[in-house]
Amino acid sequence: MQKVIGLIAGSLRKESFSKKISRTLVSMAPQGFEFKIISIENLQVYNQDFDDDNIVPESYVKFREEIKNIDGVIFITPEHNRSVPAALKNAIDIGSRPAGKNIWNGKPGAVFSNSPGNVSGFGANHHLRQSLVSLNVPAMQQPEVYLSHIDKAWDENADLKDQGTKDFLQKAVNAYVEWFKKNSNS
Repeated sequence: MQKVIGLIAGSLRKESFSKKISRTLVSMAPQGFEFKIISIENLQVYNQDFDDDNIVPESYVKFREEIKNIDGVIFITPEHNRSVPAALKNAIDIGSRPAGKNIWNGKPGAVFSNSPGNVSGFGANHHLRQSLVSLNVPAMQQPEVYLSHIDKAWDENADLKDQGTKDFLQKAVNAYVEWFKKNSNS
């Protein structure tokens, strides 16, 4: 049975590097796995009143259903002010609510962070890992995936041209698949 791994890019920007990385990862899925991009673009800011008053936005319903139907998740995130982008944190919160209905629970995860600078999203990577602990998402420890100078890795068609980055991403995908096999309940 095919395992479905959700790819969630933490940036809303149309030409974001996280989205480009996500599109690149789709083709790296090994046999028996499907990598599926899950959008967070249309999610309203989380408000518990939506759940409490049973007026849940359709975007929440669709997103929660998509997350329920995946077996694992790879978060691809930039860094905003030494943390995860608000849109990504919002998506995580939507999936963890209402209380007692955490749809992230037990899904093996990984964090791939990126930045045009030298630090390569280190702060975002580690802040996201803190949230994943709270959600019972086991996160792959090695290899750690920090992609620096990601702005220079693409050609004019938004294809990954940097072979070193491509090779490293494939290594990380392979490691995640092995991590998934050891940590999956499905």
